[in-house]
Amino acid sequence: MTHQYPDIINIFNRTFFESFNTKLELGEDEPIYLPADEQVAHHRIIFARGFYASALHEIAHWCVAGPERRLLEDFGYWYEPDGRTEAVQAEFEKVEIRPQAYEWILALSAGFPFNVSCDNLHGDFEPDRLAFMQKVHNEVMGILEVGLPPRVKMLSEALRDFYDIAPLTANQFIVK
Repeated sequence: MTHQYPDIINIFNRTFFESFNTKLELGEDEPIYLPADEQVAHHRIIFARGFYASALHEIAHWCVAGPERRLLEDFGYWYEPDGRTEAVQAEFEKVEIRPQAYEWILALSAGFPFNVSCDNLHGDFEPDRLAFMQKVHNEVMGILEVGLPPRVKMLSEALRDFYDIAPLTANQFIVK
């Protein structure tokens, strides 16, 4: 199965443009979320360099953000760039658990491989990727138990329909 970025753009925009005035758009090097403003009448999720995984990750952050946050550039979230200390990395991972859980759900909905992102290649220590993945896995299990949030569910269904993927089950989420 091939995953082309125009497909995720079309699927997302068909699913959310009318109801949420939000479009997924191809960007350059850095992803960003831009709310509607005087120049552009719709909100934009801009993902990096045509990478399908980047689109899924940025969409996951959008799915986490509530209505007020969706009116702020990059949802008003704090971001500490690559090169974090161990303490700062721990804080980074805490706020990344939910978005990466959504990303994993969406990736499997598209039949796309998922890998957690510790996003700290130049830090002064090696993050424990497996421990972080276990935390994300625990979050996924909790989400599946109570049911997918509305936007995650809408996109999961649209992706599964497009890629002909069966409904998701908990045993598909494997920590490795």
